[in-house]
Amino acid sequence: MSEEITREVFDHLVDLAALELTEEQAEYLRRQLNNQLKAIHELEAIPIDRDVAISLHGVPFEEAESAPPRQDEWIKYPDPQEIMGQAPQVEDGYIVVPDIPHTELK
Repeated sequence: MSEEITREVFDHLVDLAALELTEEQAEYLRRQLNNQLKAIHELEAIPIDRDVAISLHGVPFEEAESAPPRQDEWIKYPDPQEIMGQAPQVEDGYIVVPDIPHTELK
Protein backbone atom coordinates (compact mmCIF):
# COMPACT_ATOMS: atom_id res chain seq x y z
CA MET A 1 0.00 0.00 0.00
CA SER A 2 1.33 3.39 -0.86
CA GLU A 3 1.19 6.18 1.68
CA GLU A 4 -2.25 7.80 1.47
CA ILE A 5 -1.84 11.01 3.43
CA THR A 6 0.83 13.01 1.66
CA ARG A 7 2.70 15.80 3.40
CA GLU A 8 0.80 18.38 1.33
CA VAL A 9 -2.60 16.95 2.32
CA PHE A 10 -1.52 16.65 5.95
CA ASP A 11 -0.26 20.25 6.04
CA HIS A 12 -3.56 21.43 4.57
CA LEU A 13 -5.54 19.53 7.24
CA VAL A 14 -3.31 20.92 10.00
CA ASP A 15 -3.91 24.42 8.64
CA LEU A 16 -7.69 23.88 8.55
CA ALA A 17 -7.64 22.60 12.12
CA ALA A 18 -5.50 25.60 13.17
CA LEU A 19 -2.97 23.31 14.85
CA GLU A 20 0.56 24.31 15.69
CA LEU A 21 2.86 21.30 15.41
CA THR A 22 6.61 21.02 15.42
CA GLU A 23 8.17 19.23 12.47
CA GLU A 24 8.72 16.18 14.66
CA GLN A 25 5.12 16.16 15.92
CA ALA A 26 3.73 16.62 12.41
CA GLU A 27 5.74 13.76 10.96
CA TYR A 28 4.85 11.48 13.87
CA LEU A 29 1.13 12.26 13.57
CA ARG A 30 1.12 11.83 9.78
CA ARG A 31 2.89 8.48 10.12
CA GLN A 32 0.38 7.34 12.77
CA LEU A 33 -2.59 8.39 10.63
CA ASN A 34 -1.17 6.44 7.71
CA ASN A 35 -0.73 3.41 9.98
CA GLN A 36 -4.40 3.70 10.98
CA LEU A 37 -5.43 3.83 7.32
CA LYS A 38 -3.32 0.76 6.63
CA ALA A 39 -5.10 -1.10 9.46
CA ILE A 40 -8.49 -0.04 8.09
CA HIS A 41 -7.56 -1.33 4.63
CA GLU A 42 -6.45 -4.64 6.14
CA LEU A 43 -9.81 -4.96 7.91
CA GLU A 44 -11.65 -4.09 4.70
CA ALA A 45 -9.84 -6.95 2.96
CA ILE A 46 -11.42 -9.55 5.26
CA PRO A 47 -14.09 -11.37 3.26
CA ILE A 48 -17.51 -11.06 4.89
CA ASP A 49 -20.74 -12.44 3.47
CA ARG A 50 -23.14 -9.79 2.22
CA ASP A 51 -25.98 -11.14 4.41
CA VAL A 52 -24.10 -10.48 7.69
CA ALA A 53 -25.76 -7.60 9.51
CA ILE A 54 -23.58 -4.52 9.94
CA SER A 55 -24.30 -4.38 13.66
CA LEU A 56 -22.89 -7.85 14.38
CA HIS A 57 -19.66 -7.94 16.32
CA GLY A 58 -17.60 -10.31 18.43
CA VAL A 59 -19.87 -10.15 21.49
CA PRO A 60 -23.18 -11.91 20.88
CA PHE A 61 -26.36 -10.24 22.10
CA GLU A 62 -29.00 -12.65 23.30
CA GLU A 63 -32.14 -11.14 24.79
CA ALA A 64 -32.46 -14.03 27.24
CA GLU A 65 -28.95 -13.43 28.58
CA SER A 66 -28.60 -9.65 28.32
CA ALA A 67 -30.44 -7.00 30.26
CA PRO A 68 -32.75 -4.86 28.13
CA PRO A 69 -31.73 -1.23 27.62
CA ARG A 70 -33.05 1.05 30.33
CA GLN A 71 -35.63 3.70 29.57
CA ASP A 72 -34.30 7.21 29.14
CA GLU A 73 -35.47 9.18 32.10
CA TRP A 74 -34.64 12.76 33.04
CA ILE A 75 -33.75 13.08 36.71
CA LYS A 76 -33.15 16.56 38.08
CA TYR A 77 -29.82 16.98 39.84
CA PRO A 78 -30.53 17.95 43.47
CA ASP A 79 -28.03 20.84 43.65
CA PRO A 80 -27.10 22.38 40.28
CA GLN A 81 -25.29 25.21 42.07
CA GLU A 82 -22.76 22.66 43.29
CA ILE A 83 -21.82 21.94 39.68
CA MET A 84 -21.91 25.60 38.65
CA GLY A 85 -19.65 26.44 41.58
CA GLN A 86 -16.90 24.39 39.98
CA ALA A 87 -16.89 26.45 36.77
CA PRO A 88 -14.25 29.18 36.47
CA GLN A 89 -16.82 31.70 35.17
CA VAL A 90 -20.63 31.68 35.25
CA GLU A 91 -23.06 34.23 33.85
CA ASP A 92 -26.87 34.10 34.11
CA GLY A 93 -26.80 30.40 35.00
CA TYR A 94 -24.54 29.43 32.10
CA ILE A 95 -20.89 28.40 32.10
CA VAL A 96 -18.81 30.95 30.19
CA VAL A 97 -16.17 29.46 27.90
CA PRO A 98 -13.35 31.35 26.19
CA ASP A 99 -13.88 32.55 22.64
CA ILE A 100 -12.37 30.41 19.92
CA PRO A 101 -10.50 32.56 17.42
CA HIS A 102 -11.86 32.08 13.91
CA THR A 103 -10.14 32.74 10.63
CA GLU A 104 -11.55 32.98 7.16
CA LEU A 105 -11.26 29.78 5.18
CA LYS A 106 -9.95 30.08 1.67
